Amino acid sequence: MDALPILHYFYEHEANTPDKPFLKQPFGDRWETYTWREVGQMARKIATGLQSLGLPPKSHIGLVSKNCREWLIADLAIMMAGYVSVPFYPTLTAEQLRQVIDLGDVKATFVGKLEVWDGMKAGIPDGMPIIRFPQYENNSLVTEGEAWEDWLDKYEPMEGRFMPELDDLWTIVFTSGTTGIPKGVMLTYGTTAAVAELSAKSNPLKMDTKGNNTFFSFLPLNHIAERALIELGCLCWGGTISFTESLDRFAKNLQDTRPTFIFAVPRIWTKLQLGVLAKMPQKKLNTYLKIPILSGMVKKKIASGLGMDNTRIRISGAAPLGEPLKEWFASIGIPISEGYGMSENCATTSILPGDVIRPGSVGKPVEGVEVKIEEGTGEICMKAPFNMIGYYKAPEKTAETIVDGWLHTGDQGKLDKDGYLYITGRVKDTFKTSKGKFIVPAPIEFQFGDNQDIEQICVLGLGLPQPIAMVVPSELGMAKSKEELEASLRGSLEQANANLPKYSKISKLIVAPEPFSVENGLLTPTLKVKRNVMNEQYRGKFDEWYERQEAVVWG
Repeated sequence: MDALPILHYFYEHEANTPDKPFLKQPFGDRWETYTWREVGQMARKIATGLQSLGLPPKSHIGLVSKNCREWLIADLAIMMAGYVSVPFYPTLTAEQLRQVIDLGDVKATFVGKLEVWDGMKAGIPDGMPIIRFPQYENNSLVTEGEAWEDWLDKYEPMEGRFMPELDDLWTIVFTSGTTGIPKGVMLTYGTTAAVAELSAKSNPLKMDTKGNNTFFSFLPLNHIAERALIELGCLCWGGTISFTESLDRFAKNLQDTRPTFIFAVPRIWTKLQLGVLAKMPQKKLNTYLKIPILSGMVKKKIASGLGMDNTRIRISGAAPLGEPLKEWFASIGIPISEGYGMSENCATTSILPGDVIRPGSVGKPVEGVEVKIEEGTGEICMKAPFNMIGYYKAPEKTAETIVDGWLHTGDQGKLDKDGYLYITGRVKDTFKTSKGKFIVPAPIEFQFGDNQDIEQICVLGLGLPQPIAMVVPSELGMAKSKEELEASLRGSLEQANANLPKYSKISKLIVAPEPFSVENGLLTPTLKVKRNVMNEQYRGKFDEWYERQEAVVWG
């Protein structure tokens, strides 16, 4: 297979299957569908509009919106116009938006489906061209800039098939920033070409070669994992991308879509599990699964209820998936594959198929990837043709991250004798107790993974004699009495500590005063815990909590 820019594949589908559905957007129980031909015409008109702004070639164009059909069309238009996309999280504050616009040298911005526009819009510099998507119900009303619909009426489709060079910059993806200032990851069209080549050779995502693929897009498209797996996956293989209308409609939209491929993060899998258990308690489920004929019926009913009865593969990524949760889904006939990657390598390092039993592993490196473990720090380093070319306007950070061609991931891990990769923690998450012992939080947090009363957990305790752990109860946990929940948490604490070395045993479980969320700044937009923020926010209470006599403390 020749190395080709991702835009090539769009043109091929547009020419060969012009009337097949490509993008589907829900409006209540009604779905609107755009074909490949319709998307191509709209993208060309928007590309003409962009070029009418008189910006220099390869200018950077911002894109801030929740996932929707216009997001994909705008992205295609940016490519066709010869510009570089710089997508942003749709939950940024005005200060954060201004920061990444400045860092990314953005010259114009698409503004779309948002809930926080009033608190965000001050971050866009005066005079910057804005193109606003159509209004979505129950989302912010954007009145600034020029209307998407007006551009579609005003401009003629751009002629020809613009094709970027492989060395041209495709996008700048700003990291979600668990620590410090966001960094702009530069990915070229050569990056996407390398990912497409890998996909064609081994087809690790089990795509249908005739284009019968159905994707469901709900995780932020500005994050590289969703963009690589959903957008690039559909452009490479063909198929249909359906979007979710809102969190409230997520379950219904998923049932309507019945995707052949689904990608989610551990927090989503946990919520799906809790949804099943709310309708069918674990004790009853266990009984049904022991009866052969009934077991198959129950599994089919659950899969259908979740909208996963057509899925060929389910991928979890962005954070480690707890083994108990993975085993639970396997027990109901929904095995989950685990992928490992990051913005800096186009979300592509390794994959563990759902039918391979390797507890704690994220699989073997995919074809074209070399992995080594750095001596001393245990850091995972990898080399591949889809690595970034560097951080935008940050040569020092680039030099720290890519050394002699090796990408230093920031994750700690190990390789077993069979070549399977395991992630044991984050280099920057490691902290020292007052006894001088280093604590690696992730393996400790995994010890609590089989307690369905716990939805979130974060091990902390910098400077304390022993670490503590903050927990957020699940809906199942909160449905119990305080005494029952405390007994459940104490049981998990005792079980976990029995498996841990003395220096890393958890001294206290702290029931967090509020859930960890993006809104309160304790989670990144990809739902990773900001441990440094947790430390800053609660450190003043560490000593008080540590001195309490009880094992479970309410924060």
